[in-house]
Amino acid sequence: MRLVQGNEAVVLGALAGGCNFYAGYPITPATEIMEQMARVLPARGGVFIQMEDELAALGAVIGAAWGGMRAMTATSGPGFSLMQEHIGYAAMTQTPCVIVDSQRVGPSTGQPTMPAQGDVMQARWGSHGDRPAIVVTASSVKDAYQMTQLSFEWADTYRLPVIVLLDAVLSHMRENVELPPAPPPFSRTLSPDVDVEKPFGNHPFVPFAETTRTIVTGLAHDETGATRGTVGHASEKIIRDAFNRLNHDYAAITQYREYRLEDAAWAVVSYGITARAARAAVDILRGEGMRVGLLELISLWPFPEPTVQSLARQVQGILMPELNLGQLILPLRAAVEGICPVAGLGRADGELFTPEEIANAMTSHSTHAERRVSHHA
Repeated sequence: MRLVQGNEAVVLGALAGGCNFYAGYPITPATEIMEQMARVLPARGGVFIQMEDELAALGAVIGAAWGGMRAMTATSGPGFSLMQEHIGYAAMTQTPCVIVDSQRVGPSTGQPTMPAQGDVMQARWGSHGDRPAIVVTASSVKDAYQMTQLSFEWADTYRLPVIVLLDAVLSHMRENVELPPAPPPFSRTLSPDVDVEKPFGNHPFVPFAETTRTIVTGLAHDETGATRGTVGHASEKIIRDAFNRLNHDYAAITQYREYRLEDAAWAVVSYGITARAARAAVDILRGEGMRVGLLELISLWPFPEPTVQSLARQVQGILMPELNLGQLILPLRAAVEGICPVAGLGRADGELFTPEEIANAMTSHSTHAERRVSHHA
């Protein structure tokens, strides 16, 4: 058991996930990840490099991944915006990598030291075109460790960039956690049944060294990597196959926590740092006799539609607090489709919600919803 900072937990989780290459550029509030990677990776035989900007950083990560390394970078909002072109390239080339985004208030330079959850939709839709996405978040230092570690496994298995969303508070807070020692340096092995002549086939990632001939291009391609920039069905097949892999393992990828939902008549749906205050708000409302529970989303994309639909059928209303002016509430409302009322609680001033603010909003939402039901009756 020891006191660990959120950004430090990301580094330890990355090592546990086999990370042996890091390229980045310093930016508040993610800089400690880069600083610690500069110390620990070379000592383990890995590679650390500071690039001239965030676009170059993700380009180096993509190149390292095709060289057979488990590679990552970390940034915050302005740098994350710069990375979008390469996120799309990594998706088209099916390149496994991990990107940590410690969110701060934006847009633009915004409030560099203040927390936000304003990059949620950008993490899913920031680059152009259709692409599958795995986006996860964390509400504790231990979560930061576990989800970073898991992200490397998912990146390799599904051959895509996995995004870990933190925030300025979680990156810099410290908690007592018990973590296992760092494992030995990562060594890549391929299953003998993998067709290495089709590196873009329906199997885990195959880097350059394992094939006799590999073409990596941002153009549409087939399973061998051959360009199919004007063959629509070949291009769509690669994209659909990537979506199908996620859909097949949807239950394993979807991560969430339930708190006091067994008999809940009302629910708070939250994620990241806001879920901590939401949990305390549930306890406050329970103490006042209101049957409220919490659904804490850990994986944001793929969005857990069946889970929230099931919850909506159980409760009379849902409240979603988030540190933006309404982002993840959009897919939540689309999934619920009027099954029950959904209200949002947002802020973008760099401050966290207090439990009392969430409790008051839940009380107001329940009163309003009950009046609507009474009026229609």
